[in-house]
Amino acid sequence: MSGISKYFEKMKGTSKSPPMAGISEIVWSWLGAFCGIGAVAFINYKILAGANTILLVGSLGASALLLYGVPKAPMAQPRNLMGGHVLSAVVGVASYKIFHDHLWLASAIAVSTSIALMHATRTLHPPGAASALIAVISGKNIIDLGFLYALMPVGAGAAVLLIVALIVNNIPKSRRYPEFWF
Repeated sequence: MSGISKYFEKMKGTSKSPPMAGISEIVWSWLGAFCGIGAVAFINYKILAGANTILLVGSLGASALLLYGVPKAPMAQPRNLMGGHVLSAVVGVASYKIFHDHLWLASAIAVSTSIALMHATRTLHPPGAASALIAVISGKNIIDLGFLYALMPVGAGAAVLLIVALIVNNIPKSRRYPEFWF
């Protein structure tokens, strides 16, 4: 088999799709995501309304999937959630500040550097890379926050999701959260 054939052979995959989750798992995942995002959105739209700040960013939706959909996954643990988001947000803001005249470059540097930093700090959380990208591509509301963006909305929003995950994921006997803290 030639090198090119071997290369494309890898793209076939090596295993079958996992089985569907049971109804109980689906319900608890839905309930957790509803409560977590509901809490962040309520704070954003009701408590912070008129305060000229935000708490709800798109990357938190992906965090909800990990925290409530696969709470045992290493990338769903508190260290990964908080560290991945906050570190990546700092990287995203720095990338924008340095390369704002070249948004394509700032975007690529923000995401790739946040992934490298999350690897180096053992805080891999895929939505963190989205937080880095949001810092670069968002409008004036986010850009004007500067490095505060890492704490509010990103860190504080992730903290609200974490609190809800600690409550909801420990209600059923079939779930336990977290698997580890540090």
